[in-house]
Amino acid sequence: MDPFALYKISYGLYIISSLKGELLNGQIANTVTQVTAEPAQVTIALNKLNLTHEFVKESGVFTASILSQNAPMSLIGTFGFKSGRDVNKFEVLEYRIGETGAPILLESSVAFLEARVVSELDVGTHTIFVGEVINAQKLNDHEPLTYAYYHQIKGGKSPKNAPTYIKEEESTESSGEKYRCKICGYIYDPAVGDPDNGIAPGTAFSELPDDWKCPICNAAKSEFGQCGKYKCKICGYVYDPKVGDPDAGVTAVTVFNNVPDDWKCPICNATKTEFEKEE
Repeated sequence: MDPFALYKISYGLYIISSLKGELLNGQIANTVTQVTAEPAQVTIALNKLNLTHEFVKESGVFTASILSQNAPMSLIGTFGFKSGRDVNKFEVLEYRIGETGAPILLESSVAFLEARVVSELDVGTHTIFVGEVINAQKLNDHEPLTYAYYHQIKGGKSPKNAPTYIKEEESTESSGEKYRCKICGYIYDPAVGDPDNGIAPGTAFSELPDDWKCPICNAAKSEFGQCGKYKCKICGYVYDPKVGDPDAGVTAVTVFNNVPDDWKCPICNATKTEFEKEE
């Protein structure tokens, strides 16, 4: 089976928000679907490990803000790669409290809806919540952000808890060395740069400002590792990130810089320092 065929299913990108007492939280989701017209009902799918799932489960209400195509990657990073257990996601963003008491993200949104949960379905790792829409409003005429645009144009990745998460292999086609964020998996490609943050195409990773941060999860430049293969200078063994070293607990798609410092060559037991980048 080709799992990437599933990327051909059309989705949008949304911020699903809810509350628990006085606490507010939200998360990125791409599985928001209208299922009936009268009454208007929508479904959302949330991972059981996510805090927003806990909030929706307890409060029985949620909001869905439909993101604009020009939504910054930093906003997507906040709601997709950070936990409400650690940060207040709404602290510096424009939002309002809706009729349900749940927050509605207004910033970078084209429309929103509010819903009360009327039923739910356990589907293993996720719960599908069916909500009856009690309020909805268009905010502007900007283009909504689709999942395809997020992946193909913005270069975005799926959080591991997303229902559509697929582990991706690294591409070797580039005009320069790529670097992968070990926190969220974002790959900096010199051919693309980071235009949203003033980094022009053709800018090598080494030329990025020291205070540059991952546009998805805000990780520091030091949290990036160089993509590509590394060869052992002792025996010639080649470490390939696409394969990893499963026998030693190093999973596929682990860049060499993120391999543990005490890892050793599986052939000759040479230390990591005995490897060099393969041209």
